[in-house]
Amino acid sequence: MAKTWKSLHLIEFEKPYFKKLKTFLKEEIQQGKVIYPHHDNLFKAFELSSFDKTKVVILGQDPYHGESQAQGLSFSVPTDFKVPPSLKNIYKELSTDLNVKQPLQGNLESWAEQGVLLLNSTLSVRAHSPASHANQGWEIFTDQMIQALSEHKEHLVFMLWGKYAQSKEALIDGNKHLVLKAAHPSPFSAYNGFFGCQHFSKTNEFLLKHDKTPINWEV
Repeated sequence: MAKTWKSLHLIEFEKPYFKKLKTFLKEEIQQGKVIYPHHDNLFKAFELSSFDKTKVVILGQDPYHGESQAQGLSFSVPTDFKVPPSLKNIYKELSTDLNVKQPLQGNLESWAEQGVLLLNSTLSVRAHSPASHANQGWEIFTDQMIQALSEHKEHLVFMLWGKYAQSKEALIDGNKHLVLKAAHPSPFSAYNGFFGCQHFSKTNEFLLKHDKTPINWEV
């Protein structure tokens, strides 16, 4: 039976861990805490890249915690925001790898609309408090989504940048899918193996090999 994000999400929404997560989020709001991204964007990654359309997965850890930066897509910020340091380094590698001009803005919706699932492990965060919603249940939810992709789809590309993302490798069937690993693009680690990883060209080569349309990485 064909899977959809909605059918998968509905299953998870009924589980005890997710009900506990909902209670936690409600309590945060009742206490006057500001939460990012806006609730309309919590599941934006899934809305823009349907289960059927997803070809590539780029895993992040936590949404941006600055005011209105987070938009529900890993590494992405709204068009009128300054490009964050990690995304700047992603753009540097993209430019070197594919010989394209470095983008001047950080909105990655065009990637998502082509089937790049920009998935954070935790889908919400308290304003100005990184990792404040970690270990509340989001990770169980997103792990289930990664496993569903691995199990029910063929020839996906998973980009795992940094140790945290690479801890998710156990969820992925490496016999069916391409798993690309590199250092995190953060300024603290990008020179330790992210620069020069050529993940963008390797992804498109793999997609073409399996008769899939390559991603237009230009933003």
